[in-house]
Amino acid sequence: MKQIRMYIDDIREPKGEFDIIVRTSNEAIDWMFANEASPNFISFDHDLGGDDTAMKVVKFMVSADLDLGGEFIPEDFEFNVHSANPVGAANIEGYLNAYLRTRKV
Repeated sequence: MKQIRMYIDDIREPKGEFDIIVRTSNEAIDWMFANEASPNFISFDHDLGGDDTAMKVVKFMVSADLDLGGEFIPEDFEFNVHSANPVGAANIEGYLNAYLRTRKV
């Protein structure tokens, strides 16, 4: 199966090659919902304009993975946080890393 790479950012253009570029959390969630899976790699910005943040995406991913018995987030999933917001970046990293650690146990 093809490795899918997603870039989530409301303003910046990606550095590197990405299959999907989304500008809002809803666009990312809509893509994942339609494809019934998370991409293999996501580069996250935290602040997506107004009160929209990538934490909505992260929480959706974890919830969907729990609902589907670990079948939503690929086993080889990796991510990067390129946000300029250090608190937001730490929140994304902490939430996802904590879930992924416990899922592998």
